[in-house]
Amino acid sequence: MSGRILTVAQQKGGSGKTTLAAHLAVALAKKSGEPVAILDVDPQGSLGTWFEAREDNFGEDNTGLEFRTASGWGARREARSLAKSHGYVVIDTPPKTDSDAKPAIDAADFVIVPIQPTPVDLWATSQTIEMAAREDTPALLVLNRVPPRASLTGEMADAIAASGYDALNARLGNRTVFAAAMGRGRAVTEDAPSSKAAQEVALLIEELVSRIGWKLMRRLSRIAFSFFTPWRIS
Repeated sequence: MSGRILTVAQQKGGSGKTTLAAHLAVALAKKSGEPVAILDVDPQGSLGTWFEAREDNFGEDNTGLEFRTASGWGARREARSLAKSHGYVVIDTPPKTDSDAKPAIDAADFVIVPIQPTPVDLWATSQTIEMAAREDTPALLVLNRVPPRASLTGEMADAIAASGYDALNARLGNRTVFAAAMGRGRAVTEDAPSSKAAQEVALLIEELVSRIGWKLMRRLSRIAFSFFTPWRIS
């Protein structure tokens, strides 16, 4: 097995990285039926705290996920090791671009960048996007903690489009059920499966899995084309 490594990264704090990482892992495990691992490289250890609550809630052998921690360049080694036995590896990174975030981005097949719908958040995203681009790793923006104000969200969607960044159409609202579920070591799809938040997560995962498959096929096609292109004789 060679799993897909998804690194959730954003240098600006308060973007909802850990919440997004946890929900991605739970939803991907359910949708794919494959084993999923989560890797916490954030020194704050918020994903680890969530996982401990999950063990208390479900039991240590029934979390549905494998949890690991790493730091520095050990994150790349750990992520690639986990990918050998898991369909997906989801990495939570520190809220800044530093020596811990860079190896996780380097190891990734895709970088998922949560962004609140504000100009400041969009400005802060550029460094993460540029780092992913240097590693030739696709980056996908996810509008997170979206308020009910449709006009503001529309303006930010236009600004993201103008920036040239790639973003998912699905978005997650600013809903208290996310925090409540996280506090119990759960995802909203488990804690409140009929909620609007759970529906948003389902739409996000559906689009993400589709985009991952499409982008992987495109990358493989480019590699195959370059490999099989005949030598040109000048």
